[in-house]
Amino acid sequence: MLKQTLSQRMTQKLSPQQIQLMKLLQIPTATLDQRIKEELESNPALEESEDYDEVFDMQDEEVNDGEIETDTQEEDAFELDDYLKEYIEDDPMSYKLKGDVYSTEEVKDSPLSMGSSFHEYLTTQLGMMEFSNEKDELIAEQIIGSIDEDGYLRRDIEALVDDLLFTQNLEVEVHDIERVLEDVQKLEPVGVGSRDLQESLIIQLKNRIEKEDDYESARSKDLALKILTKYFDEFSKKHYDRMKRSLSLSESELKDAIEEILKLNPKPASAYASGGNSRGEANQYIVPDFIITNRDDELALRLNNKNAPDLRISDHYVDVLKGFSASKTGRKSTKQEKEAVMFIKQKIDSAKWFIDAIKQRQETLYNTMYTIMQYQLDFFHTGDERRIKPMILKDIAEVTGLDISTVSRVANSKFVQTEFGTKRLKDFFSESMTTSDGEEVSTLEVKNILSDIIKAEHKRKPYSDEKLKDMLQQRGYKIARRTVAKYREQLNIPVARLRKEL
Repeated sequence: MLKQTLSQRMTQKLSPQQIQLMKLLQIPTATLDQRIKEELESNPALEESEDYDEVFDMQDEEVNDGEIETDTQEEDAFELDDYLKEYIEDDPMSYKLKGDVYSTEEVKDSPLSMGSSFHEYLTTQLGMMEFSNEKDELIAEQIIGSIDEDGYLRRDIEALVDDLLFTQNLEVEVHDIERVLEDVQKLEPVGVGSRDLQESLIIQLKNRIEKEDDYESARSKDLALKILTKYFDEFSKKHYDRMKRSLSLSESELKDAIEEILKLNPKPASAYASGGNSRGEANQYIVPDFIITNRDDELALRLNNKNAPDLRISDHYVDVLKGFSASKTGRKSTKQEKEAVMFIKQKIDSAKWFIDAIKQRQETLYNTMYTIMQYQLDFFHTGDERRIKPMILKDIAEVTGLDISTVSRVANSKFVQTEFGTKRLKDFFSESMTTSDGEEVSTLEVKNILSDIIKAEHKRKPYSDEKLKDMLQQRGYKIARRTVAKYREQLNIPVARLRKEL
């Protein structure tokens, strides 16, 4: 039986403006200009202020978004006369994103070398190859376009068959791609286009063997090739004793063969350095979101506003409204005129919301970073990472009055430039740990000590997690073995067995 009941509940929903602000908070300064360009392209009522002068600063008001009717003079007056009075007759107020509190000083540009990318380098080599038909050339181009930043072809061959069919309307077989792939793998740097690490190392080693003249060195390379071909799993897991028994090798012979493998490049693209970095990309520089300077032992914080130009409402849209206001004097507006005005209002509102969101973004970023700076004053004065205090998102949220999720968005992907180098904001956040003396220290300090211990260990007998735990406890840090393992993994340090060297 159906029954009606009356219930009351309270819900909270984010407005489109709040969602827009949350998204802007996540964007680092390096990519903010791209987001602004997208908004400028999508909203003609928004434009970049060339003279950093005046922008249209409008007040919030409620507007009837329902169906527009032309029956009554009262609705006409509400939707048009009041609207025009609010948006036109008020004097425009200054709205500058680069206010004095944030400083107009920007980070000076450094000259960047304009180098070709890794894929452009491969494409250039491809142009010097001779193909028997156009189909093979298209396959080669598809393969190069699918090679990742490390130089590997991690996309399945079957997927490439589908890609060529959909993008080039070209029907090919798996063996066609495998045949052309062999030619692509002959390009520089050696090992590019490999489908996994094993294939890449084998290609590189075979290339070295072909160029080898010294007999002793050639023998070590032959053993290394055998290890990569038949004992790759044992090699990757560093089961050296098992390899010595299986191959009947002495320790010195195995060591020589392993050294030949270690000379190879696990990331083929990093061998490309012409006009790029070790990853085979054009040079990329970190753009700091904040700059902290020390002037006579006084810290000064400012935002890097390089990629946040002043924005304003388009004069053209305001002129259109003024022209309409002058033309409708003494007569009733038509439905088409109302729709045109409401369209313009929608665009102006959207532009205003975006300008407000950019301004709120700057205020939120500044307040959050200022609180972090005050919390970590010892570090910003000395540059000593051991002086970084335990600090969690909640600590900053309580001081700033912001939500923890908002602080998290600010800290994510943001950088601060100091006299001691540029650091990630999230590197300042860490939990606390109590020493045997009862002192609270940051887990960052424990991780740094753990890293130093592992760097100094004897690589033939690396320390186990249990041993590392004992060594840290001897230094006064009360820590469990599983915590040591967690910190080691966060530092991207492998287990003892994989750190072992001959």
